[in-house]
Amino acid sequence: MHPQLSDKKIVCKDFIEALENCHTSAWARFTGGCNELKHELNRCLRAERVARSSRNRESAKERRAKTEQAWKEFNQI
Repeated sequence: MHPQLSDKKIVCKDFIEALENCHTSAWARFTGGCNELKHELNRCLRAERVARSSRNRESAKERRAKTEQAWKEFNQI
């Protein structure tokens, strides 16, 4: 499932709208006419997820380093 379009920060909005427009045609939807749009949306969402995971991983490393530094300072007292 893709995110709701009512969200303020929308990723891959163009792909979501294109897929929804394609789905208005029952013939295209049932004969596989929208499959390529769906694959493009999935690629876009995956790229966003990978980027978000990388940012979160870096943030966690920074937090961990700060915590370990605080424990070092605490143990030296």
